[in-house]
Amino acid sequence: MSLPPLDAWLNRYAVLSQRLSDSDLRVPLGTEQQGQPLPDPQWVDTSDSAARELGWPEDWWQTWPQALEVFTGNAVWSGMRPMSTVYSGHQFGVWAGQLGDGRALLLGEIDTPAGPRELQLKGAGMTPYSRRGDGRAVLRSSIREFLCSEAMHALGIPTSRALCLTASPHPVYRETPETAAVVTRVAPSFIRFGHFEHFAHSGQPGHVQALAELVDFVIDHHLPDLAHLPRASEQPAERAVALLRHAALTTADLMAQWQAVGFCHGVMNTDNMSILGLTIDYGPYGFLDGFDPDHICNHSDHSGRYRWRQQPDVGFWNVGALAQALAALVPDAAEQGSDGQERILDALKAYEARYAEQMTARWRAKLGLLGAQSQDISLIQDWLSLMARQRVDFSITFRRLGAWRADLPIDAPENAPVRDLFLDRAAFDAWAGRYNERLATDGAQASPEIRAARRARMDAVNPWVVLRNHLAEGAIQAAQAGDFSEVRRLHRVLLNPFTEQPEHHRDADFPPEWANAIEVSCSS
Repeated sequence: MSLPPLDAWLNRYAVLSQRLSDSDLRVPLGTEQQGQPLPDPQWVDTSDSAARELGWPEDWWQTWPQALEVFTGNAVWSGMRPMSTVYSGHQFGVWAGQLGDGRALLLGEIDTPAGPRELQLKGAGMTPYSRRGDGRAVLRSSIREFLCSEAMHALGIPTSRALCLTASPHPVYRETPETAAVVTRVAPSFIRFGHFEHFAHSGQPGHVQALAELVDFVIDHHLPDLAHLPRASEQPAERAVALLRHAALTTADLMAQWQAVGFCHGVMNTDNMSILGLTIDYGPYGFLDGFDPDHICNHSDHSGRYRWRQQPDVGFWNVGALAQALAALVPDAAEQGSDGQERILDALKAYEARYAEQMTARWRAKLGLLGAQSQDISLIQDWLSLMARQRVDFSITFRRLGAWRADLPIDAPENAPVRDLFLDRAAFDAWAGRYNERLATDGAQASPEIRAARRARMDAVNPWVVLRNHLAEGAIQAAQAGDFSEVRRLHRVLLNPFTEQPEHHRDADFPPEWANAIEVSCSS
């Protein structure tokens, strides 16, 4: 297969930016620029799955000319128009003003079998929005982003993808000297809540019109179900409210998916929230080990704003910030009791209802419950409380529960793998008795075939392996010593998170004691 032809690079965001910049509005959406070269780049790993999503051959990185240079920021293929985009946002709940792609370059956009996809380099050098940063990404954090992007995709969670990871011996200084790396990220769009906040709150002439153009761009290119509504640049309220509702629903869905696998993002600033409901910007993330609802995965999060328990509330808060931005397109939004204000509030309320519905459905699925019964809510809540009090391992406990034998006594040897996780046996036995009664209403005790079907359902939603911090750390340490094989091995294991892989059993085991000392921060 040849390179994507010249007209394959759509560059639609760059075209929109140029049009707005050249118009009477004089409002660019970013800055076109080249990456800053890195010396002696080398491949760390590539994603065959992400390449297939693009419609590219799996050996593209070996056969296409200058591929290594292009995806390190040292060169461009014909038709690419690299640009860094501008946005603003709230960071840790505080308005931070103008931000932007401080170390990211949007190479362009191509049509793929899965629809249009943007390709973006992270770590390709300084941009006008780098503030006091160097625009680089270190190998350590780049490995974490590469692995988790693909791991989340394999878990079925909406996310940006990672096409490839390259490394360079070029020094980068964080807490200690490290080396540089570049991740190539792929997504339908990297537009964030912060893009809308930037144009709504800047106070610059023409920015409200630019905000309407941005709403139209997102809907026209990514949300065809809303394309029939009047254009925001002509009748702004309809599309603005519809986009807000879409963002509320997809963000609520995403929060439920994060919670269900014990994923902690760590930096849920509004500039890190995708308008399409994708997981983006992997920094100090973490998967729960021992279940602590108040777990804080980001060492920089001194107030605990982004702890696991609070992620759904923060998602709602962020949608509220988006609502404030889009309200600039709703003429009567600031009037108490007005139609515009009520429509915005209704869109926000959609988040709460959707999250509650999705989260309850996911807990039911993880417990193997069929249908919906009145006692399910208390059964779920008491199970999570019991897990939290006993600090049992989140992923392992749910996975082992799939093999629970409700047709046998609670203390039967076959049930020991689950029961022995709990030091308070009496508390566990009391809950397990209620669980057995609930399973009986589904006929889960009726036959080996029904029990096997229940286990298959639970195994399909309770992963056997997740990207725990100590697994990433092992790959990082090997890579920093020049050995990328552990990155590649772990990547392949994470592609099948719901399937037991006995040859890699250590990846699914309890974390070692030293894992408790791992700290990740915003620099990660």
